Amino acid sequence: MSNPLTPQVLADPVSLTRALVDIESVSGNEKEIADAVQQALEGCGHLRVERIGHNVIARTELGRAQRVVLAGHLDTVPIADNFPSTMDEKIMWGCGTSDMKSGTAIALHLAATVAQPRHDVTYFFYECEEVEAALNGLRIVGEQRPELLEADFAVLLEPTYGAVEAGCQGTMRARVRTHGTRAHAARSWLGSNAIHQAGEVLRRLEAYQARQVEIEGCRYREGLNAVRITGGVAGNVIPDACEIEVNFRFAPDRSEAQAEVHLREVFGGYEVEITDSAPGALPGLTAAPAAEFLALTGAPPTAKLGWTDVARFAALGIPALNFGPGDPNLAHKRDEHVEIDKIVAGADLMRSWLS
Repeated sequence: MSNPLTPQVLADPVSLTRALVDIESVSGNEKEIADAVQQALEGCGHLRVERIGHNVIARTELGRAQRVVLAGHLDTVPIADNFPSTMDEKIMWGCGTSDMKSGTAIALHLAATVAQPRHDVTYFFYECEEVEAALNGLRIVGEQRPELLEADFAVLLEPTYGAVEAGCQGTMRARVRTHGTRAHAARSWLGSNAIHQAGEVLRRLEAYQARQVEIEGCRYREGLNAVRITGGVAGNVIPDACEIEVNFRFAPDRSEAQAEVHLREVFGGYEVEITDSAPGALPGLTAAPAAEFLALTGAPPTAKLGWTDVARFAALGIPALNFGPGDPNLAHKRDEHVEIDKIVAGADLMRSWLS
């Protein structure tokens, strides 16, 4: 089958966005799109291209004083009656249009068309961002070939609606458990209802006052919420166990260890099991390439209210920002879409910065 990412398509970030959206790449099924991206970039004489799993890494090697990373993931969440794409003069609809094939298309467009950037550039196109961290392509490359992540600054083209979102929140999930004594529902006084005991956990969550903190001019809002509750044995049994799953989004001035201590304080007296955790990332606005980029946008950065892979770069001491054309409020929705003029403006700004 011929590659849809022709030179003509690569030259136009809007056509390129649509071509990427029309390659189905739900997490775990990125082979076809990675093959297409690899083949397209191997035709660019100014790039050195490597493939690790379904991750494609392309690098300029021009001897510039600084190196920057542009990164975009290739996968999407599952399709929801929104594949293939549709579009009119102003809007493109389809799975991944906002999160984040429009941003990935900008990086791919620049990789193919900017042969002499002012900084050396590493372009990352990676798999499995939308699923568990163990499968994340950036993590895999970082473990196998950490030298490929080395840079002075990084931009993840995650959806920000054309604004700069600095750093990111950390995220932690935990299970809070209550325990009781099982009994027949007709003789409930012989037991202790674990679901009823969960009421105090829920009251603590309802009363919780989330912290807001300002870092480098960016205001991060924390949040602690129940996201799932399970319990019960049968319709005639007093349950002896209940489990409340909570999600804690914490500002990047907290470490993961500090976030865990806070959770255990909030739920003191209950069994708490941490099931998943990822650190936040400080804004990182002081690096010279970041300052240049911010000057071009002409707008102050805001805090990233969510977790992104900027945290992986921050952990390596590499400042990183989020910038992309998609609207984050549309990510993962059935009516996910992106505005055409946002793609064009984003590509123009990134080209000006690199050129």
